[in-house]
Amino acid sequence: MEFFPEMHLDERAAEAIARGLFAVANVDGMHEREMALIGSFWADAGGGEGALAALARRPPVTPVELATSLHGEERRLFFKTAILLAWADGKVSDPERGLLDEFAAALGIDAEERARLDAQVKEFLLGHLAHLQNTASVADVARKLGV
Repeated sequence: MEFFPEMHLDERAAEAIARGLFAVANVDGMHEREMALIGSFWADAGGGEGALAALARRPPVTPVELATSLHGEERRLFFKTAILLAWADGKVSDPERGLLDEFAAALGIDAEERARLDAQVKEFLLGHLAHLQNTASVADVARKLGV
């Protein structure tokens, strides 16, 4: 199974995802890596240069607004991306976890599916470290991820 399946997003869905990611990153203070990931997504989705600043001026997306804008696989794409973004600074904070819970509930992602998506993100992250020779560091990262 492909971690990020190729998917066409209309402008409304792309903006909702970008605003949702912005909300997750901003809930505990925006980190440079989080901003870079959101900027990359938003540019690839058609947001264009400088559009991230305009996006930042918008009010935070609400869980209901996100759920109204996303359907089917778009919801899972957003949620996996949001989990990945939450790990960008090396840990998922309690405020990030709380907002992810709110988004999951609004998107109809139950505890079982959330656990499955969370496991996919952790496997994806660890897969990028598998080639490293410093196995102690890889094991430390796995512990931090709760694997």
